[in-house]
Amino acid sequence: MMGKSLVPPSSGGDDPKIEPVDLKSALEERYLAYALSTIMHRALPDLRDGLKPVHRRIMHAMRLLRLNPDQGFAKCARIVGEVMGKFHPHGDQSIYDALVRLAQDFAVRYPLVDGQGNFGNIDGDNAAAMRYTEARMTDVATELLAGINEDAVDFRPTYNEEDEEPVVLPGAFPNILANGSSGIAVGMATSIPPHNAAELCGAAIHLIDNPDASVEDLLRFVQGPDFPTGGIVVDGRDAIREAYETGRGGFRLRARWSVEDQGRGTWQVVVTEIPYQIQKSRLIEKIAELLLARKLPLLEDVRDESAEDIRVVLVPKSRTVDPGLLMESLFKLTELETRFPLNMNVLSRGKVPNVLSLRRILREWLDHRREVLLRRSRHRLTEIERRLEILGGYLIAYLNIDEVIRIIREEDEPKAVLMARFELTDTQAEAVLNLRLRQLRKLEEFEIRKEFDSLTAEKGQIEALLASDARQWQTISWEIGKVRDKYGPETDLGRRRTTFAEAPEHDLGDIHQAMIEKEPITVIVSQKGWLRAMKGHLQDHSNLAFKEGDSLKLAFHAQTTDKILVFTTGGKVYTIGADRLPGGRGHGEPIRIMVDMDNEQAIVTAFVHDPARKLLVVSHQGYGFVVAESEVVANTRKGKQVMNVKAPDEAAKCVRVTGDHLAIIGENRKMLVFPLAEVPELGRGKGVRLQRYRDGGVSDIKTFAMETGLTWTDSAGREFTRSREELAEWISVRATAGRMAPKGFPKTGRFG
Repeated sequence: MMGKSLVPPSSGGDDPKIEPVDLKSALEERYLAYALSTIMHRALPDLRDGLKPVHRRIMHAMRLLRLNPDQGFAKCARIVGEVMGKFHPHGDQSIYDALVRLAQDFAVRYPLVDGQGNFGNIDGDNAAAMRYTEARMTDVATELLAGINEDAVDFRPTYNEEDEEPVVLPGAFPNILANGSSGIAVGMATSIPPHNAAELCGAAIHLIDNPDASVEDLLRFVQGPDFPTGGIVVDGRDAIREAYETGRGGFRLRARWSVEDQGRGTWQVVVTEIPYQIQKSRLIEKIAELLLARKLPLLEDVRDESAEDIRVVLVPKSRTVDPGLLMESLFKLTELETRFPLNMNVLSRGKVPNVLSLRRILREWLDHRREVLLRRSRHRLTEIERRLEILGGYLIAYLNIDEVIRIIREEDEPKAVLMARFELTDTQAEAVLNLRLRQLRKLEEFEIRKEFDSLTAEKGQIEALLASDARQWQTISWEIGKVRDKYGPETDLGRRRTTFAEAPEHDLGDIHQAMIEKEPITVIVSQKGWLRAMKGHLQDHSNLAFKEGDSLKLAFHAQTTDKILVFTTGGKVYTIGADRLPGGRGHGEPIRIMVDMDNEQAIVTAFVHDPARKLLVVSHQGYGFVVAESEVVANTRKGKQVMNVKAPDEAAKCVRVTGDHLAIIGENRKMLVFPLAEVPELGRGKGVRLQRYRDGGVSDIKTFAMETGLTWTDSAGREFTRSREELAEWISVRATAGRMAPKGFPKTGRFG
């Protein structure tokens, strides 16, 4: 059977077409080339004009199509075809997506494209197909292109070398910061938020006047980001300053909202601005999902009443709800608050990727503007000199018009004769020969002299400009001032949209509770440390099921908004939100999954947190102290060490402090009663000795008011009370051994 050989050639073959290549070096070389291409030609913007290659090519193609702001629109399909065919050899959809974004006033702070037709919306709907939409440039785009045909920038061959494209645009508009940019390259990324153009121009002019100005000085002009969708930045000025000094940081951005009075004490919250790059429809879906999941107990309903402007209505559960707490819970759980990263990674001088500060970016943009000014001035100077040369030839011709006419009529080589007779240059002789008869009138000579004098004066001004750094910076400052005035705060486009405010202070506990549906539960703790929460307040615990060998340790009523405190034999207190407890189906979960608890430790007790209470903690060997319950709450999985115990001792009891006396009974059945005042109140420690034992340790402890007496309950459920007189022989000072328990005291050695 004939066909291609499936046997690969041997490594020692003599085929001159086969060249062995080291795989490692080949991969490194190719991947580096790919990485550099991605960084330079796709993902990172050029600092000088703030554009990536695809955007720059779109702008250049629209200029060639003469789609100026004062001209008519052209189909986007035509623009995309021009860009793809001549400059950008990639997919038409990627080019159209870039074009669409440049026209979206909710995506770009200062749109570069004026779109006509459906260009998408803030709900995330796509633009219409390119055959339906039309576009032209905006005034901002013309600012970026100003002077491009005056040798302001370099051009390079296009991908097929049939045309030329600009390496960078002249960039009279501070586009890199005004419109921002984002992109992911290989090993690096960029994220620059939009800013207010008038503020940037003010900072740039200040930097021209004060070259040593610091970032802090510039922030007197640039307040911070200015997003096209508005919103409120809730970061402090110190954090903002540090971000602009280092080029890295981020901004907390919140939606703008207000309370709308509905009459009769009812109200609703209306959101009028949402954070940048958030799809409104997805945001409302998320809020609705949280409502159905009962994670927003303060919210009754959400409605989208938006038309041209954004209007999202949030209806509270009741008129007594705190609007601030309602919004804080939404900020925590939804994209009504986002964090926009700042990573000012740009192509410095069009070649070097670098993370720059605000000052460095403005400095390099100003240097680019100076380079553009010098190139345009030299180009204009060359044009003036060429024109003056021609005008000089015209004047000689007018002064000798009869002789010039004779030479042209009679000589075989009039050009050479004119050059020899009147000492004209080749350019002058050619211009004289190309004169029209209608230009030979007497008035033309006057106009030529007038133009000659005007151009001579302009030439002197340009030469003076090129010779003086001060004049150059003065001119740049004047140009930037014109841009600042054009996009000033009194204009609709230039008006600042994003404002700044401090985030209101709310108790974190209140916010946490605002995000939890309040429901009654019964917390079940097993002997082996398994926890669960049964719905409702159960009275009968006999039907509860446990794993084999396990049983009920304790059960108590709580609400889903409560914090559950767990005290362990290691003297630690762990805090668990009641809403985080596993449901009643099954046996629950072991506490060690919820918190970082040592294997050798066990649960002493658990209870609902009440910050107003005080607790008495006691170790097995009889040491103890009083601690405020507000001091023992832990905010981490590691818990909080409250009682210091060393093996073989361990924490044994934790009871609520009531009354003025303490009764303690040991495993030796000796009981001691003494005033609570003898027990110190500590935040953490070992405590003091409460009762002395020869053998064993503490069995039970109770605090009580002496006025009402000491009460205990026996195994039959009967209650006994002993007054001060009846307890006289057991009342002593702290740290003594005590006396045998009175008659009738339960054999379990517990008060009940």
